[in-house]
Amino acid sequence: MIIAYPYIAELGEDNRFFVHFIDIEEAFTQADTLEEAAFNATEVLSGILACRLDDNEAIPEPSECPKNGYLASPSPKIQAALLLKKARGNKSLTELANAMNTTWAAAQRLENPQHWTSLKQLDKAAKALGKRLILTLE
Repeated sequence: MIIAYPYIAELGEDNRFFVHFIDIEEAFTQADTLEEAAFNATEVLSGILACRLDDNEAIPEPSECPKNGYLASPSPKIQAALLLKKARGNKSLTELANAMNTTWAAAQRLENPQHWTSLKQLDKAAKALGKRLILTLE
């Protein structure tokens, strides 16, 4: 599953791009070029999603990208945390830890956006959740 959120980059009267996300109202930024807008969009998206994960707040599903929109994906750490949280569903961290034969703290770190989870741990968690870990490079 690819996590990519749509945003709009509108050129303002000051010849700067105002970037705002469709699904996350507090995620916005500005830039001088579309390339800078794309970079800033990724940064602000990663920051907002990390805060929401830390605060255990709801994270909306990405909507379809409009024709005049662009897509931004959060950092790999944020994507890993989001994917595991989504795959875990209603299972508790304790249940996940038991299925992985590890501690609750180790299972909790899998969904911590500040923690770099190893591929080995991601693969182990995926298997414990009845999933497969698949990597792509774009």
